Amino acid sequence: MDALLPQTYLIGLIVLLGVAAVVVARQIWRVRSDEVTLAKLERGEGPKPSDAATLYELGSVQLRKRLYGQAAESLKQALKKAEAAKEPAEAQAVIQNALGFALAAQNNYKTAIRHYRLALEAKPAYPVALNNLAFALEKQLKLEEAKQTYEQVIELDANNKTARKRLKLLDRKAGLNRAA
Repeated sequence: MDALLPQTYLIGLIVLLGVAAVVVARQIWRVRSDEVTLAKLERGEGPKPSDAATLYELGSVQLRKRLYGQAAESLKQALKKAEAAKEPAEAQAVIQNALGFALAAQNNYKTAIRHYRLALEAKPAYPVALNNLAFALEKQLKLEEAKQTYEQVIELDANNKTARKRLKLLDRKAGLNRAA
């Protein structure tokens, strides 16, 4: 019985270390994959970054690497190419949303809001763009409009955890403001 406790402890420790190793390995693999993709796209290996899809991919990788300024430039180019090539509205909406995200990450919420709205014009039932728009409106202290936008998200996707959490937070803020 006394030998069972140390064995259990060692087995638990080994399992914990194994799980930690897997998590770290996955993260390293993901970062390495982004690095390789970014290097290929920037050097122009493979398909040239001259079409909208490749420029969008470059911008997406730059967003994941938190290179927001570079991502915004790549996504602006992708948007121009998509408009020139008469890409479907849904493709343009995805690019507009990503561009809005890059701008919001640089605290340029006014311009980000414009791009989110353009994304929603192209694809009205786009919960991700609505969530992003609501967050940017919240940052601009347009709380009532943000609340309405989060409610639209919930109408489209009743299980959207982000919208529900932010809506509760806005309700709590409104309750505190009324109490004061």
